[in-house]
Amino acid sequence: MIIAADFPKQVTHSVVWLSEMSLDIDLIQVGLWKVEGHIVAGFTKVYPTPEVEEFTLAPARVEGEAAAKKLQERARSRNAVHVLVAAGLLPEGTKLLMTPRHGTTEAIRNAINAWVEEDISRATAVWTNNTAQPLVWDADGASYSPTGLANHIFTSATSRTADGIQGTTWWDVDTSQVPSDVDSEEWATLAGLNLSGLAKQLNGTRKDWTELHTLLGAVPAGRWTTYGDVAAVIGSHAVPVGRHLSTSGQCPSPWRVLNAAGRVSNGFQWADHTRTDTPAEILGTEGVRFNGAVADADQRLGPDALRQLLDI
Repeated sequence: MIIAADFPKQVTHSVVWLSEMSLDIDLIQVGLWKVEGHIVAGFTKVYPTPEVEEFTLAPARVEGEAAAKKLQERARSRNAVHVLVAAGLLPEGTKLLMTPRHGTTEAIRNAINAWVEEDISRATAVWTNNTAQPLVWDADGASYSPTGLANHIFTSATSRTADGIQGTTWWDVDTSQVPSDVDSEEWATLAGLNLSGLAKQLNGTRKDWTELHTLLGAVPAGRWTTYGDVAAVIGSHAVPVGRHLSTSGQCPSPWRVLNAAGRVSNGFQWADHTRTDTPAEILGTEGVRFNGAVADADQRLGPDALRQLLDI
């Protein structure tokens, strides 16, 4: 963008030529006035004019922008998969439900839905923690990337070639099927979210649990916290935090972490499977009060209190 009070012909001729070479340049003319002691500036776009853009520059720009958009959409899909795998959010075997979204019209969605009704297995896939092709389609048992499968479904249902679909928006977590090592209440928080939306929530999360172990080691006896509180402090999500606590065998005091309702998670399990005591029993001996199965909220350590334990 070039801003000036005026543009000589040498400049305008050069800009037109560069624009025809697909370089995006705008000429903005500025005027200055003094009004009641104040300087007022006005800006006018003098090139390209709407007519010039539409008839001379637009085709090349549109083509270039369309190509760039496709690359960005593919990159977003790949990045979303890498984020989800790195965060460990979705257990192997998680069921996914297909809802056509990005890159479709109402007519195309109707065509896809009609095609799916012929074979309901076309609407479901299983997640695997494979960054290249994490979806196993129930309809044929083959592995796909989210976008690759969305493109395949699009073409199969419409006999048309898909154009720039972001496939991670097509696949939602089936929260009606709760993995055995996940708390059902925490799992329910994933309802209505597609792979793209989940990745946005988790961007920057990694499966380095060092900070988690340090934090749990600092939670004192007589206090408790939640999977979500811990996740908020370490930059993760309640679901992978809960799964790690149940499987690693290296977490200090895992019994001091409850679900959002203050209950022992129904997915909790001891890494030492010979143990027969319960987290509630241990918390009781440590001084945590319970009203039925719910821990006393006054003894809960929220995110701010947890950050103080880490001095962050």
